[in-house]
Amino acid sequence: MFFRSSSRRDFFKQTGGLAVAFSLVDATVVPRVFGAVDLANGKVSLPDPTRLDAWLHIEKDGMVSFYTGKVEIGTGLQTAFQQIVAEELDISPLKVNLVQGDTALTPDQGGTGGSTSIAIGSRPVRNASATARLLLVKMASQKLGVPADQLDVKDGVVIAKADASKSITYAALVGGADLNDTLKVTGAGLSNTAEGAGKPKDPSTYKVVGTSFPRVDIPAKIFGQYKWVTDVRVPGMVHGRFVRPAIVGANFVSVDETAVKQIPGFIQTVVKGNFVGVVAQTEWGAVRAAKELKVTWSDTGTPLPDDLYKHMRTVTPKSTRGAAAKGDVAAAMAKATKKIEASYEYPFHSHATMGPGCSVADYQASGVTTIWSGTQKPHALVKGLAGVINQPLDRVRVIWVQDAGSYGRPGHDDTAADALMLSQAVGKPVRVQWNRADMTTWGAKGPAVAFDMTAAIDANGAISAVQFSSHAFSGAEVSYTPDSAGNFLGAQLAGTKNTTGVDEFINWGDLSPQYAIANIASESHIVPPLSLGGSPLRTTHLRDPQGPSATFAVESFMDELAAATDSDPVDFRLKYLAEPRAQAVIKAAAEKAGWDRRPSPKSAQPSADVSTGRGIAFGNRGGTRVAIVAEVSVNHKSGAVKVTKMTCAHDCGLIVNPDGLRGMISGNLVQGTSRAIKEEVTFDRTKVTSTD
Repeated sequence: MFFRSSSRRDFFKQTGGLAVAFSLVDATVVPRVFGAVDLANGKVSLPDPTRLDAWLHIEKDGMVSFYTGKVEIGTGLQTAFQQIVAEELDISPLKVNLVQGDTALTPDQGGTGGSTSIAIGSRPVRNASATARLLLVKMASQKLGVPADQLDVKDGVVIAKADASKSITYAALVGGADLNDTLKVTGAGLSNTAEGAGKPKDPSTYKVVGTSFPRVDIPAKIFGQYKWVTDVRVPGMVHGRFVRPAIVGANFVSVDETAVKQIPGFIQTVVKGNFVGVVAQTEWGAVRAAKELKVTWSDTGTPLPDDLYKHMRTVTPKSTRGAAAKGDVAAAMAKATKKIEASYEYPFHSHATMGPGCSVADYQASGVTTIWSGTQKPHALVKGLAGVINQPLDRVRVIWVQDAGSYGRPGHDDTAADALMLSQAVGKPVRVQWNRADMTTWGAKGPAVAFDMTAAIDANGAISAVQFSSHAFSGAEVSYTPDSAGNFLGAQLAGTKNTTGVDEFINWGDLSPQYAIANIASESHIVPPLSLGGSPLRTTHLRDPQGPSATFAVESFMDELAAATDSDPVDFRLKYLAEPRAQAVIKAAAEKAGWDRRPSPKSAQPSADVSTGRGIAFGNRGGTRVAIVAEVSVNHKSGAVKVTKMTCAHDCGLIVNPDGLRGMISGNLVQGTSRAIKEEVTFDRTKVTSTD
């Protein structure tokens, strides 16, 4: 369990400040990870995950290459995976080369998502490494003439316990050859795993996992040496940009190229349905062309609602699902001595990544088409992009290269589709770099939700019943995985219908704390999209897809119920939570924050101009339990809201890298606060207006 309580000043003191680095390294230099591999017969042969050598290879120099379909999106996964491999093989994490997200080289692990990469995605990593160690020790036993149980391993060297002169390295044992063994693969998508003959270590024996090994990717990032997807260069590459519809739902009418044809290096305008793009020899030429191209759009579109939440509550739902009823809500409501009603509204959110997305696509009509992308799900992206160009899956390769943050579907997959459509049109490799306004305006949004709740309070002051209703846009109108051509903005504008998507229902206790109340009635409604065919308000996963909105509403309601029953908010929550881990984080956060147990609101304020307050919230996702106490001030004159202190208790079970977890917690506090007070997506009747 970790506690985090810091001011902004303390944060900078603890981290040593903020370094902003710019690289002037020659961007034409392509690192080894960006290079092509020899693909026989012009097709991609996918790695067989039932083979140990699809996961792990001992190089001649003693380095261990480990191949994973998971990818680093800024959370420290690369370091954690290197620690896990190193732990099982008894080597240094620095001797592990993690190959990530290249669909021609790495097994399909369902991509990165669902906050499962460590909890579930590390299982095949651990199992394959343990199996490799078992095989290597057996090989050493034969070479050294020493029983396997009399051998030890130190930093990749197998040593006889009784005679240290008898030793052999992993590299010498293998000599660069593959480790052949069969693994059993079970599960699908994010939940798939592979098991072999090797049994992973007991956590009580860990020496590497559980230590704060320094992030392996940070030095290059700090000193501007890291190679991002924006640094990818391939021979003959040109640059693309696009022009989006002027208003939501508008249709392309015509284009005037007079001005852009005067731009040095201008190559072509590409029009397909409502998809309009330009291609030029240089990035600046493409930027100028997109700005100066005169596109005429229809002056009618799909009007966006004046009152978003009224629209959500009154429009006919796309689908509805109720949770299993518990008890008799009607009877409890009829006997209530008091009823509390509340409504909560959660706006659209932009992903607002650290930087806008970028991709490079090299379309080959008769060979392997290669796309470099920061996607979270490379193998799924192959399927979607193959559909865009109507090619079989074995003719498309995605090479993951880190982009500037992710947490869902921010637009990285859309940049890949844009680049691929332009590359197919001009017959050259095309690099597409979105700008900030593109990303915040046209990137898919986290869904808006409207909540309405009623609670019954009985004669003893207890909550006897809750009636819960949510109206939400789909958590994955743009599907969770980019495995269909209709998923991409560019393809939608070009006329490809989106036939995928998931209705993620928000019922009481599904994605929020499961408070034990005797009588519960819950119903969740999915609202139809505001516009079909390429809307800037199309919705998709953003972090824990519907968890933040559901937790915001439920926890806010619990506070109101605590106030209505003259209860302390901490004690009130503990009364309705039976799980020991849930109770533990709430108690820990309250204790570390110096929680003053009393009902809310506070009776006296220090100033007439400024009100101060505190609040606690509990959240759960998967196996993790979190409680946060926030201290807040509000200036009545200016309306300024300040979060002056936050204290977090976090229980995620086994911790691979404590410093990595501390960074994640800090990011959680910063991002959560930012979303709460700064990042609402705004729009008028025709377009998104929050463009930066």
